[in-house]
Amino acid sequence: MRHLRFFIFLILFAVISCGKNENHPYTFYYWKTKLALDKTEKDILQKVTSPYLYTRFFDIDKIDGKFQPVGVITKDKSFETDKPIAPTVFITNRTLFSITDEEIKFLAENIDNLIQKKTSEYHLKLNNEIQIDCDWTAGTRDDYFKFLKKLKKVSKKSITCTLRLHQVKDKNLMGIPPVDKVYLMCYSTSSPLENSDKNSILDVNTLKSYLSKLEDYPLKNIEVALPIYSWGIVTNHLGKHKLINALSEKDLQNPNFRRISEMEVEIQKDGFYFGHYLNKGFKIKIEEISDNQLQEVVNFLEKKIKHFNIVYYQLDSKFVAGQNFNF
Repeated sequence: MRHLRFFIFLILFAVISCGKNENHPYTFYYWKTKLALDKTEKDILQKVTSPYLYTRFFDIDKIDGKFQPVGVITKDKSFETDKPIAPTVFITNRTLFSITDEEIKFLAENIDNLIQKKTSEYHLKLNNEIQIDCDWTAGTRDDYFKFLKKLKKVSKKSITCTLRLHQVKDKNLMGIPPVDKVYLMCYSTSSPLENSDKNSILDVNTLKSYLSKLEDYPLKNIEVALPIYSWGIVTNHLGKHKLINALSEKDLQNPNFRRISEMEVEIQKDGFYFGHYLNKGFKIKIEEISDNQLQEVVNFLEKKIKHFNIVYYQLDSKFVAGQNFNF
């Protein structure tokens, strides 16, 4: 009888253990033009459980018909980390319009060269990956995919890319990128400049709708990018909107603001607020992400993807202080 009870205990322990979800390894995107870390950011970076820091090196745009690097990184002496860096490059979709095979080759070679130059100049330790961030469309997909293949050949590195929600939903139209891994961007579910009651950074129901068939996506090597950033949407008397980055609900504590709701105020006095001159009657609506929203997204994705790491956007003391990262 004693053996039977012990056997039942082992079965129950195994069932409970198997049913328990382990925390996903996590790290961050670093998306500032100047590489610099304050104490909070350094402390948080020491605790990450995924090995790499995904760092934007520069953007590529087409200006007056010429390919141009934009916002190339500089480095402050405070930027010290033992984490290998995964260089990330943002490419505008218009860069790919009417691009020739020769220009694709030129673009791949020069992106690789600039990454190498900045790596050497700032004594950075890289992993064996280059990540490309581009919101490609059906009209640019073929040339974008050619570029990704060429970059892999030129750099001799693992090429990965970001994957937006609409590119999953419309995979037959958007195509499957020829990369080793994709990073699913679980944010920017709508435009913040539209009149909407939804959270434009992350509306979980919208995300679930776009990713309802994620398990059918042919490329199975998927990591997940989750938002921890916030902003304020300012609306003027004409209904025009503009963004003020990095505002949170705590910033609404001001005697010159009248509360409309938990996340929205109306300005009662003309003046400078958050570095902007705002008039009486303007409204500020805060959009930020709760732990409950992140947990709901992770729970949903666990049913769609077998294993995944999390990359939080972005590493900034304004966003990481007091934040829970263990989902």
